[in-house]
Amino acid sequence: MDKTGKNIPPENTPRKLLSAVAISKAKPQDKAYKLYDEKGLFLLIQPNGSKYWRFKYRYDGKEKTLALGVYPDVSLADARERLGEARKLLSNGTDPGEARKQSRQTSRELQANSFEAVAREWFKKHKPGWSASHSGRIIERLERDVFPWVGSRPIQEINAPDILKVARRIESRGALDTAHRALQNCGQIFRYAVATGRAVRDPCADLRGALPPIKAKHHPSVTDPKKVTELLRAIQSFSGSLVVKCALQFAPLVFVRPGELRQAEWQEIAMDKAEWRIPAHKMKMKDTHIVPLSHQAIEILLTIKPLTGSGKYVFPSLRAGGRPMSENTINAALRRLGYSKEEMTGHGFRSMASTLLHENGWPHDVIERQLAHAERNSVSAAYNYAQHLPERRKMMQWWSDYLASLLNNVVMLPVHKAMKG
Repeated sequence: MDKTGKNIPPENTPRKLLSAVAISKAKPQDKAYKLYDEKGLFLLIQPNGSKYWRFKYRYDGKEKTLALGVYPDVSLADARERLGEARKLLSNGTDPGEARKQSRQTSRELQANSFEAVAREWFKKHKPGWSASHSGRIIERLERDVFPWVGSRPIQEINAPDILKVARRIESRGALDTAHRALQNCGQIFRYAVATGRAVRDPCADLRGALPPIKAKHHPSVTDPKKVTELLRAIQSFSGSLVVKCALQFAPLVFVRPGELRQAEWQEIAMDKAEWRIPAHKMKMKDTHIVPLSHQAIEILLTIKPLTGSGKYVFPSLRAGGRPMSENTINAALRRLGYSKEEMTGHGFRSMASTLLHENGWPHDVIERQLAHAERNSVSAAYNYAQHLPERRKMMQWWSDYLASLLNNVVMLPVHKAMKG
């Protein structure tokens, strides 16, 4: 008998096996207690009512316990099945507890070396050097079009046909440009994996020519002088917000990319030097860029400064002044003026300037440098922002005068005289 007076069966007396009914009826007590089944399997019942399956065994002379799951998620039948697997390992001379630790370690290593894990690591490394919109497009592309298909697989096991299937799935919905960009991103991720010892080679290198080429797209633009005059007059008559109107007037004078325009900050503009210096991190090519400001451009800035000069951005959001103008504002304004997306876009001001400056005899290198298209190398990149700057200053003033002449029906000074002036 024990202290309570109850009979304790001899140790060699066979225990009654557990049943599902007995388990469900087992109530918590003040202290944790065990309900035994067979071959070392028991159910540990905690004072809070939680029930845990455990396997008690000996290995290398030491008593050990292996967790087999939580009831009722793991039923009695499931627990007995897991017990059988553990005992099989034990009979083969393997400690089931150590085997589980090794399995978890291997699983963690595979997870750390999965395509998605390596891709997110690569993304995190490069994100600080990208604009918010660019990084957002990359991670959205990966999460939507790549990770669901190969994200969980070990990166070293993924081959060229696997990536081609991903790219063709994107292509099949008519998004050929996205397919090419996804393939490019995958190649960058594989090369990062090679550099960090998680892959041997980049299989994307074998896929050159596997996708149809992208047909060159030209941003819709107005380039005929008569049409340009109509556009400028439409902008002059714009009846919306002053911020948007000034942005519309400023855009053709500076012909920067739409993202660079809307994120212009007052601290980047030096009125005394008549220039706007865009920092490298905002530029597509990641080089500092100087935009010489014409008299007309300065006049627009002076017009809007009383309204936005106390804030960060020259052209702030209409809804949240602490943020730049939205990506769609300029295009929406052009639509309001009657220009469809097939006729003119915010990016089209660049094509307009490039076409007409070339037609009017300005040097190609000067135009390309002002468009931030110039070829660069690692040695000279830090200095190229000032390349052809004197000629660019003359060109930018000539360009603003040219646009003004279209509005006012004035004959312009020939380019060769403007360059000498």
